[in-house]
Order: sequence, then structure tokens, then C-alpha cells
Amino acid sequence: MADLFLYGTLCHLPLLARVLGRDIGDIAAEPASLADWTVSWVADESFPMIHARPGAEARGIVLRDPGAEDLARLDHYEGGFGYALKTLRVRSDAGEGPAQVYLPHPDRWTPGVPWDLEAWVADQGALALEAATEVMERMGTTSAQEIGGLFPWIRARAWARLLAREAAPCELRKAPRKDAFRIEKLRKGYDGFFRLRVFDLSFLRFDGKRTAPFTREAYVAFDAALVLPYDPVSDKVMLIEQLRFGPIWRGDPAAWVLEPIAGLVDAGERPADCARREAREEAGIELGDLQKMTKVYATPGYSTEFFHCYLGLCHLEDTQGGLAGLEHEHEDIRSHVLSFDRAMALVDSGEINAAPLAMMMLWLARHREELREKGLPARS
Repeated sequence: MADLFLYGTLCHLPLLARVLGRDIGDIAAEPASLADWTVSWVADESFPMIHARPGAEARGIVLRDPGAEDLARLDHYEGGFGYALKTLRVRSDAGEGPAQVYLPHPDRWTPGVPWDLEAWVADQGALALEAATEVMERMGTTSAQEIGGLFPWIRARAWARLLAREAAPCELRKAPRKDAFRIEKLRKGYDGFFRLRVFDLSFLRFDGKRTAPFTREAYVAFDAALVLPYDPVSDKVMLIEQLRFGPIWRGDPAAWVLEPIAGLVDAGERPADCARREAREEAGIELGDLQKMTKVYATPGYSTEFFHCYLGLCHLEDTQGGLAGLEHEHEDIRSHVLSFDRAMALVDSGEINAAPLAMMMLWLARHREELREKGLPARS
């Protein structure tokens, strides 16, 4: 079988090992180059492409005599992004010879600035490793083309796992311990935009004894940033209203829900930046200072969904409610600007029945006096 020339992200051996499913020491690869080609970032994307450029030289590695399993795993990882194998001649210390190369489909991508592997590893290497874990777990159940469509969400889920490493304190609760719980067996679950993991688990009880394995399910979702806009001068808050699927499937006739502004945290995005972006998209407002409220699991008994909550200070005295939302995401959002007292009355009456908004209003009630004393910076 022909050798395989790899460039871009797969020159990062930890990633290549993750894709191939073996240890780095078991990979037979050496530096190589491809004359009259160059590697660039794909414009506005997080991965590179190779394209012809007379006189240039694309540097990479050559994988010697990959087996059928290697190629199947690489096809699964690369196939969803419009890349296909073509045989070209590459140079290495062993001389010049034929090798297969993953080339992008003509006109599929637009090249950007020159590719920098070291910069990519420093900025996105850990994220790529996490994302590759899910991509390869889906081999045999999700096609390469489906992976391409799901990849932004796979990366967002990977980013959530990296954010989870910023652990909260453990002064009262049980501290982390390597063998505190074990996933004894992973069973077949649902893999789509969301994931449902079915697994057998055992854990150490508070009395020190390990439980027998038992089967459970977990909903693997994303991290989200939530923000409650507040004007401490006029003492007004902004809420949004939109149709929600949870009430529909619960049988609730009132399926339009009052909520804080919120959105999924994109891969590599800081939650605070997501909060500002969503405020523009969902309500057309620019936020000033962001106050950290709390970081919480939504329903830790069965879901990974995690909320990064903020209070967004802004001028609301002259702001009216309006309509907003991204049409391509089928969003139809109405915003409401109302007094703090009116909003709290809605909490008391139960009309505000989304837990995050109720929680954030109660946080605001606790800190409101201090915030009102400080006021807002003067308009620039």
C-alpha cells in the first residue's frame, strides 16, 4: 500500500495517534515535503488546506505503508471536510517517491494566511484532541459527511470538557479522587446534535465501599452563557421571550417562556464573550461591565449542560422591548424591559418559570443595593 503524506493538524503526533487509535511510539512517520504546494489556513475556519503554488514547498510527514484500518480511520476523520486521496510525489530523507495526499475538493475552501503548526498547537491543540475523541468514537455509527456537519458542535462539546477542568471549590463536598468512580462499560447510545451516553458505573460510597456496577444514561450537551441585562440607575432589567420545546413536550399550553439572554459557547470562545455576542443577536444591545453571577450545572443528575451566568450592566432607561433573533436559527425573540419590582413579581407569581432566570433575579436581589450605589459609568 502506498505511503501517506500528511500536513497540517495531523503533523501533531498526539492528534495523529488519537485518530489512528494507537500510541505515538507505534507510528512510523518521518519528515517529508511536497514541491510546488503550500499549506494555508482555510479562511474563517480552524483547520488548514493544501493548494498548488509553483516554487513553494509544503512540509509535513510521511506515514509509511499505512494499513487498511489506518486509512479507514483517517478517511473517517478527514472525509467530512471535502478531502479525498490523490497520489503525488513527495520528498523525504529516503528519497523521492509516490505517496497519497488528502487534497480538498476544488473550490470547496478558500485559502487564508500561511499555516503555522506551532501556533495552532499552542492555541487549539488541546481542543483538537478533545474533539477527535468524539469524532473517532462515532466511527461506524456516524458517516464522515455527517461528522462534517456536526463538527462545530463536536468542538463546542470538546471545549466544554476543557472548561470543566476549571473546577469549583471542594471545601464541603467530596474532593476529586482518581478511583472515586469508574465507567465500567459504555453501551450504545444516541449520537446526533446531542448525545445520549448509556453506561455502567460503579463508585466509592461515603462509607468507603464500592458499589456494584449499575446502568444509567446521561445527556451530553454544551456549556451556555447566560446574561441578565440590568440598569442600576433606572433599576430596570431586560428579559427575553421565545417558544421553547420543553414545555411543548411536557404538555404545557404556555410554551412561550421568559428567560435571560443565552447561547451556546462556541469552541474556543470565552463564556463572557459569548454573553456579549448573544446580547447583540437576541436583543440588539451592547453590554458594559459584566458581573460574574454563578457557574452551575442545570440538571447534574442526568445532564452535562452547564451555565455561565452574568449580570450585564447597561443603559436601559430609554430602551424599549423589541423583536430580534437569527432567522437561519429559526429564532423569534421578543425582549421586555421592565422594572426590577415588576420582574420580581413575575418570579413570585410563577410566570417566570425558567430556573436560570429566577436564580439570576434572586442573585440580583441580593446584590442590587450595592450595584445601585455604584451606578453606571458616564456615557462616552
